Amino acid sequence: MLQQIVNNVRKAVVGKEDTVRKVILALACGRHVLIEDVPGVGKTTLIKALAQSVNLSFRRVQFTPDLLPTDITGTSVLKPDDSTFEFRKGPVFNNIILADEINRASPKTQSALLECMQEGQVTADGTTHALPNPFLVMATQNPIEYEGTFPLPEAQLDRFAMSLKMGYPTDSGEKDILRLMQYRSPLENLKAVAESDDIEQVRQAVDEIHASDAVLQYIINISSATREHDGVYLGASPRASLTLLKLSQAYALYEEMDYVIPDHVKSMAPDVLRHRLILTPEARWEDETPDAVIDRILRHTEVPGVGK
Repeated sequence: MLQQIVNNVRKAVVGKEDTVRKVILALACGRHVLIEDVPGVGKTTLIKALAQSVNLSFRRVQFTPDLLPTDITGTSVLKPDDSTFEFRKGPVFNNIILADEINRASPKTQSALLECMQEGQVTADGTTHALPNPFLVMATQNPIEYEGTFPLPEAQLDRFAMSLKMGYPTDSGEKDILRLMQYRSPLENLKAVAESDDIEQVRQAVDEIHASDAVLQYIINISSATREHDGVYLGASPRASLTLLKLSQAYALYEEMDYVIPDHVKSMAPDVLRHRLILTPEARWEDETPDAVIDRILRHTEVPGVGK
Protein backbone atom coordinates (compact mmCIF):
# COMPACT_ATOMS: atom_id res chain seq x y z
CA MET A 1 0.00 0.00 0.00
CA LEU A 2 2.79 2.45 0.90
CA GLN A 3 4.64 1.68 -2.33
CA GLN A 4 1.46 2.22 -4.34
CA ILE A 5 1.00 5.65 -2.76
CA VAL A 6 4.65 6.55 -3.43
CA ASN A 7 4.36 5.51 -7.08
CA ASN A 8 1.13 7.45 -7.51
CA VAL A 9 2.51 10.67 -5.99
CA ARG A 10 5.58 10.38 -8.21
CA LYS A 11 3.30 10.73 -11.25
CA ALA A 12 3.01 14.40 -10.27
CA VAL A 13 6.33 14.93 -8.47
CA VAL A 14 9.41 14.23 -10.59
CA GLY A 15 12.78 13.15 -9.25
CA LYS A 16 12.08 13.45 -5.52
CA GLU A 17 11.49 9.83 -4.54
CA ASP A 18 13.33 10.13 -1.22
CA THR A 19 11.29 13.17 -0.14
CA VAL A 20 8.05 11.58 -1.33
CA ARG A 21 8.79 8.40 0.59
CA LYS A 22 9.57 10.25 3.81
CA VAL A 23 6.40 12.32 3.64
CA ILE A 24 4.34 9.16 3.19
CA LEU A 25 6.17 7.47 6.07
CA ALA A 26 5.15 10.43 8.23
CA LEU A 27 1.53 9.91 7.19
CA ALA A 28 1.88 6.20 7.95
CA CYS A 29 2.79 6.87 11.57
CA GLY A 30 0.62 9.96 12.11
CA ARG A 31 3.37 12.59 12.29
CA HIS A 32 3.59 16.12 10.88
CA VAL A 33 6.15 17.45 8.39
CA LEU A 34 7.93 20.77 7.87
CA ILE A 35 9.34 21.43 4.39
CA GLU A 36 11.95 24.19 4.29
CA ASP A 37 12.95 25.23 0.82
CA VAL A 38 12.89 28.04 -1.70
CA PRO A 39 9.71 28.79 -3.69
CA GLY A 40 8.88 26.88 -6.84
CA VAL A 41 10.49 23.49 -6.14
CA GLY A 42 7.21 21.56 -5.86
CA LYS A 43 6.29 21.67 -2.15
CA THR A 44 2.60 22.42 -2.74
CA THR A 45 2.38 19.97 -5.65
CA LEU A 46 3.75 17.20 -3.44
CA ILE A 47 1.21 17.85 -0.70
CA LYS A 48 -1.72 18.08 -3.10
CA ALA A 49 -0.66 14.88 -4.85
CA LEU A 50 -0.53 13.09 -1.50
CA ALA A 51 -4.03 14.25 -0.56
CA GLN A 52 -5.44 13.10 -3.90
CA SER A 53 -3.61 9.77 -3.76
CA VAL A 54 -5.17 8.80 -0.45
CA ASN A 55 -8.57 10.42 -1.12
CA LEU A 56 -8.41 12.62 1.97
CA SER A 57 -9.88 16.08 2.48
CA PHE A 58 -7.32 18.82 1.88
CA ARG A 59 -7.16 22.51 2.77
CA ARG A 60 -4.49 25.07 2.07
CA VAL A 61 -4.06 27.95 4.53
CA GLN A 62 -1.88 30.88 3.48
CA PHE A 63 -0.22 32.18 6.63
CA THR A 64 0.07 35.97 6.71
CA PRO A 65 0.80 38.51 9.48
CA ASP A 66 -2.89 39.42 9.80
CA LEU A 67 -4.12 35.81 10.09
CA LEU A 68 -5.97 35.17 13.37
CA PRO A 69 -6.10 31.92 15.38
CA THR A 70 -9.84 31.66 14.76
CA ASP A 71 -9.17 31.83 11.01
CA ILE A 72 -7.56 28.42 11.43
CA THR A 73 -9.50 26.68 14.18
CA GLY A 74 -12.97 28.20 13.73
CA THR A 75 -15.15 30.51 15.76
CA SER A 76 -18.50 30.67 17.56
CA VAL A 77 -21.20 32.56 15.67
CA LEU A 78 -24.45 33.88 17.12
CA LYS A 79 -27.56 32.32 15.60
CA PRO A 80 -30.19 35.07 15.37
CA ASP A 81 -33.18 32.72 15.35
CA ASP A 82 -32.63 31.34 18.87
CA SER A 83 -29.84 33.62 20.21
CA THR A 84 -27.46 30.71 20.75
CA PHE A 85 -23.88 30.32 19.63
CA GLU A 86 -22.86 27.79 17.01
CA PHE A 87 -19.26 26.71 16.45
CA ARG A 88 -18.27 26.99 12.81
CA LYS A 89 -15.29 24.81 12.04
CA GLY A 90 -12.19 26.31 10.49
CA PRO A 91 -9.96 24.87 7.78
CA VAL A 92 -8.07 22.77 10.33
CA PHE A 93 -11.00 20.33 10.30
CA ASN A 94 -9.64 18.48 7.29
CA ASN A 95 -7.39 15.45 6.95
CA ILE A 96 -4.40 17.18 5.39
CA ILE A 97 -3.57 20.83 6.10
CA LEU A 98 -1.05 22.78 4.08
CA ALA A 99 0.23 25.58 6.32
CA ASP A 100 1.90 27.59 3.59
CA GLU A 101 4.71 29.92 4.74
CA ILE A 102 3.87 29.20 8.36
CA ASN A 103 6.54 31.55 9.69
CA ARG A 104 4.78 34.58 8.21
CA ALA A 105 2.00 34.42 10.82
CA SER A 106 2.32 35.86 14.32
CA PRO A 107 3.40 33.60 17.19
CA LYS A 108 -0.15 33.76 18.58
CA THR A 109 -1.55 32.36 15.34
CA GLN A 110 1.21 29.76 15.05
CA SER A 111 0.38 28.53 18.56
CA ALA A 112 -3.21 27.82 17.46
CA LEU A 113 -1.82 24.71 15.76
CA LEU A 114 -0.11 23.32 18.88
CA GLU A 115 -3.17 21.60 20.35
CA CYS A 116 -4.26 20.44 16.91
CA MET A 117 -0.91 18.82 16.16
CA GLN A 118 -0.35 17.20 19.52
CA GLU A 119 -3.86 16.29 20.73
CA GLY A 120 -5.79 16.06 17.46
CA GLN A 121 -8.47 18.41 18.78
CA VAL A 122 -9.59 22.02 19.04
CA THR A 123 -10.88 23.57 22.27
CA ALA A 124 -13.15 26.59 21.81
CA ASP A 125 -15.30 28.24 24.48
CA GLY A 126 -14.66 25.35 26.82
CA THR A 127 -15.82 22.72 24.33
CA THR A 128 -13.45 20.21 22.72
CA HIS A 129 -13.94 19.31 19.07
CA ALA A 130 -12.14 16.25 17.68
CA LEU A 131 -10.26 16.64 14.41
CA PRO A 132 -10.73 14.11 11.60
CA ASN A 133 -8.60 10.99 11.52
CA PRO A 134 -6.10 10.78 9.91
CA PHE A 135 -4.85 14.33 10.50
CA LEU A 136 -1.63 15.64 9.01
CA VAL A 137 -0.14 19.14 9.05
CA MET A 138 2.39 19.86 6.33
CA ALA A 139 3.96 23.27 6.75
CA THR A 140 6.29 25.12 4.43
CA GLN A 141 8.66 27.99 5.01
CA ASN A 142 11.26 29.83 2.96
CA PRO A 143 14.68 29.54 4.66
CA ILE A 144 16.12 32.42 2.64
CA GLU A 145 13.67 35.28 3.13
CA TYR A 146 13.38 36.46 6.75
CA GLU A 147 11.82 39.93 6.37
CA GLY A 148 8.32 39.98 7.84
CA THR A 149 8.62 36.50 9.35
CA PHE A 150 8.38 35.09 12.88
CA PRO A 151 10.68 32.17 13.73
CA LEU A 152 8.84 29.08 14.88
CA PRO A 153 9.24 28.51 18.64
CA GLU A 154 11.01 25.38 19.83
CA ALA A 155 7.75 23.91 21.18
CA GLN A 156 6.21 24.04 17.74
CA LEU A 157 9.29 22.83 15.89
CA ASP A 158 9.36 19.81 18.19
CA ARG A 159 5.88 18.83 17.03
CA PHE A 160 7.06 18.41 13.46
CA ALA A 161 8.39 14.90 12.96
CA MET A 162 10.77 15.86 10.19
CA SER A 163 12.27 18.86 8.47
CA LEU A 164 12.71 18.08 4.78
CA LYS A 165 14.38 19.86 1.89
CA MET A 166 13.39 19.20 -1.71
CA GLY A 167 16.18 21.03 -3.51
CA TYR A 168 16.44 21.91 -7.17
CA PRO A 169 16.00 19.14 -9.75
CA THR A 170 18.79 17.93 -12.01
CA ASP A 171 18.84 19.17 -15.60
CA SER A 172 17.28 15.92 -16.82
CA GLY A 173 14.75 16.03 -14.00
CA GLU A 174 13.78 19.60 -14.85
CA LYS A 175 13.30 18.59 -18.48
CA ASP A 176 11.01 15.78 -17.32
CA ILE A 177 9.01 18.34 -15.34
CA LEU A 178 8.62 20.55 -18.39
CA ARG A 179 7.47 17.60 -20.48
CA LEU A 180 5.03 16.53 -17.78
CA MET A 181 3.56 20.01 -17.30
CA GLN A 182 3.66 21.08 -20.95
CA TYR A 183 -0.05 20.69 -21.65
CA ARG A 184 -1.79 20.21 -18.31
CA SER A 185 -1.09 19.62 -14.64
CA PRO A 186 -0.69 15.92 -13.76
CA LEU A 187 -2.81 16.60 -10.68
CA GLU A 188 -5.88 16.86 -12.93
CA ASN A 189 -5.84 13.14 -13.70
CA LEU A 190 -4.34 11.80 -10.49
CA LYS A 191 -6.56 9.06 -9.06
CA ALA A 192 -6.76 7.85 -5.48
CA VAL A 193 -5.08 4.53 -4.69
CA ALA A 194 -6.04 4.39 -0.99
CA GLU A 195 -8.76 5.48 1.42
CA SER A 196 -8.70 6.65 5.03
CA ASP A 197 -9.42 3.11 6.23
CA ASP A 198 -6.30 1.91 4.41
CA ILE A 199 -4.21 4.54 6.20
CA GLU A 200 -5.60 3.40 9.55
CA GLN A 201 -4.62 -0.19 8.75
CA VAL A 202 -1.13 0.96 7.79
CA ARG A 203 -0.79 2.82 11.09
CA GLN A 204 -1.81 -0.29 13.00
CA ALA A 205 0.76 -2.28 11.04
CA VAL A 206 3.47 0.28 11.90
CA ASP A 207 2.71 -0.15 15.62
CA GLU A 208 3.29 -3.90 15.28
CA ILE A 209 6.82 -3.55 13.87
CA HIS A 210 9.29 -4.83 16.47
CA ALA A 211 12.29 -2.85 17.73
CA SER A 212 14.78 -4.74 19.89
CA ASP A 213 16.21 -3.34 23.11
CA ALA A 214 19.50 -2.82 21.28
CA VAL A 215 17.81 -0.62 18.66
CA LEU A 216 15.93 1.31 21.37
CA GLN A 217 19.23 1.93 23.16
CA TYR A 218 20.77 3.03 19.86
CA ILE A 219 18.04 5.66 19.47
CA ILE A 220 18.57 6.82 23.07
CA ASN A 221 22.33 7.05 22.56
CA ILE A 222 21.85 9.25 19.49
CA SER A 223 19.47 11.58 21.30
CA SER A 224 21.69 11.72 24.39
CA ALA A 225 24.68 12.61 22.24
CA THR A 226 22.86 15.69 20.92
CA ARG A 227 22.21 16.85 24.50
CA GLU A 228 25.81 16.37 25.54
CA HIS A 229 27.48 17.86 22.46
CA ASP A 230 29.60 20.94 23.23
CA GLY A 231 28.25 22.83 20.25
CA VAL A 232 24.56 22.19 20.99
CA TYR A 233 22.61 24.45 23.34
CA LEU A 234 19.33 22.51 23.06
CA GLY A 235 19.34 18.85 22.01
CA ALA A 236 16.72 16.30 21.03
CA SER A 237 13.76 15.79 23.36
CA PRO A 238 12.20 12.45 24.36
CA ARG A 239 9.49 13.28 21.80
CA ALA A 240 12.24 13.32 19.17
CA SER A 241 13.38 9.85 20.29
CA LEU A 242 9.82 8.53 20.04
CA THR A 243 9.38 10.13 16.63
CA LEU A 244 12.62 8.55 15.42
CA LEU A 245 11.37 5.16 16.60
CA LYS A 246 7.97 5.48 14.89
CA LEU A 247 9.46 6.63 11.59
CA SER A 248 12.00 3.80 11.73
CA GLN A 249 9.12 1.37 12.24
CA ALA A 250 7.32 2.89 9.24
CA TYR A 251 10.48 2.60 7.15
CA ALA A 252 10.83 -1.07 8.13
CA LEU A 253 7.23 -1.68 7.07
CA TYR A 254 7.89 0.09 3.76
CA GLU A 255 10.78 -2.31 3.16
CA GLU A 256 8.52 -5.26 4.03
CA MET A 257 10.39 -6.11 7.22
CA ASP A 258 8.77 -6.91 10.55
CA TYR A 259 11.54 -5.45 12.72
CA VAL A 260 13.68 -2.30 12.82
CA ILE A 261 17.38 -2.40 11.99
CA PRO A 262 19.96 0.35 12.75
CA ASP A 263 20.04 1.42 9.09
CA HIS A 264 16.40 2.47 9.37
CA VAL A 265 17.28 4.67 12.34
CA LYS A 266 20.33 6.17 10.61
CA SER A 267 18.28 6.97 7.50
CA MET A 268 15.60 8.87 9.42
CA ALA A 269 17.77 10.54 12.09
CA PRO A 270 19.00 13.62 10.14
CA ASP A 271 15.50 14.70 9.11
CA VAL A 272 14.09 14.03 12.59
CA LEU A 273 16.84 15.89 14.46
CA ARG A 274 17.87 18.70 12.10
CA HIS A 275 15.27 21.28 13.12
CA ARG A 276 15.35 20.37 16.81
CA LEU A 277 18.99 21.20 17.49
CA ILE A 278 19.84 24.72 18.62
CA LEU A 279 23.55 25.41 18.34
CA THR A 280 25.55 27.53 20.75
CA PRO A 281 26.66 31.00 19.60
CA GLU A 282 30.25 29.76 19.50
CA ALA A 283 29.32 26.92 17.16
CA ARG A 284 27.40 29.26 14.86
CA TRP A 285 30.38 31.65 14.75
CA GLU A 286 32.46 28.75 13.52
CA ASP A 287 29.90 28.06 10.75
CA GLU A 288 28.80 24.82 12.36
CA THR A 289 25.50 23.35 11.14
CA PRO A 290 23.00 20.91 12.70
CA ASP A 291 23.55 18.52 9.78
CA ALA A 292 27.29 18.41 10.42
CA VAL A 293 26.72 17.77 14.13
CA ILE A 294 24.25 14.96 13.40
CA ASP A 295 26.61 13.40 10.87
CA ARG A 296 29.44 13.26 13.43
CA ILE A 297 27.13 11.87 16.10
CA LEU A 298 25.95 9.08 13.78
CA ARG A 299 29.52 8.24 12.81
CA HIS A 300 30.70 8.04 16.42
CA THR A 301 27.69 6.30 17.98
CA GLU A 302 28.22 2.55 18.23
CA VAL A 303 25.85 0.64 15.95
CA PRO A 304 24.29 -2.47 17.51
CA GLY A 305 24.29 -5.80 15.79
CA VAL A 306 21.43 -6.58 13.42
CA GLY A 307 18.77 -8.92 14.72
CA LYS A 308 15.33 -9.26 16.16
